[in-house]
Amino acid sequence: MRVLVAEDQAKLAETVAVGLRREGMAVDIALDGQQALDRAVVTSYDVIVLDRDLPAVHGDEVCRQLIARGCEGRILMLTAAATIEDRVDGLGLGADDYLSKPFAFAELVARVRALSRRAPSSPPALHLGDLAVDRARHRASRGDRPLSLTRKEFGILEMLLAADGALVSAEELLEHVWDAHADPFSNIVSVTMARLRRKLGDPPLIETVVGKGYRM
Repeated sequence: MRVLVAEDQAKLAETVAVGLRREGMAVDIALDGQQALDRAVVTSYDVIVLDRDLPAVHGDEVCRQLIARGCEGRILMLTAAATIEDRVDGLGLGADDYLSKPFAFAELVARVRALSRRAPSSPPALHLGDLAVDRARHRASRGDRPLSLTRKEFGILEMLLAADGALVSAEELLEHVWDAHADPFSNIVSVTMARLRRKLGDPPLIETVVGKGYRM
């Protein structure tokens, strides 16, 4: 899952990003509204955690522009204001959910995960034969055997299963499973894929379509 954290308090933004990465998410940071819009143009985020009081471009306007552009990412709006009117205003702008500051990090994680699963094509659990992936608990198993997967291995498996047999390119995997710091010219996707295949065992579940990508 690829997440954008748009928050002008650099320390808070980094703390949230580090925590979400520990939860297995790929996270980018924007410190003002214009950076958030610029990043959302070039990257397809699953969830955007959007502070309402951003400099450069106010969070309300960022939300309006994202919706107007047809952004498919779910928007979780953050604000220090906690009145019902503020919540209604934020949701009225097109945000999918609303969280008041200060917040418990566990609640933020739960809401981000819930938003990522809201689309009909993204159920909380995925299955293929004897392979099962529990997205909510971040667990995977094959038959009776639990799979010990790294965050990136789990992210690849999750994307391939969610694609339901469709091809997923290495570029798409890099965009959604890694963050902006990943080197697009490295072999990191193929190396991680090889480790994942070994852990999944036989019979093989992942097919490589040379020059195009991977599919289950």
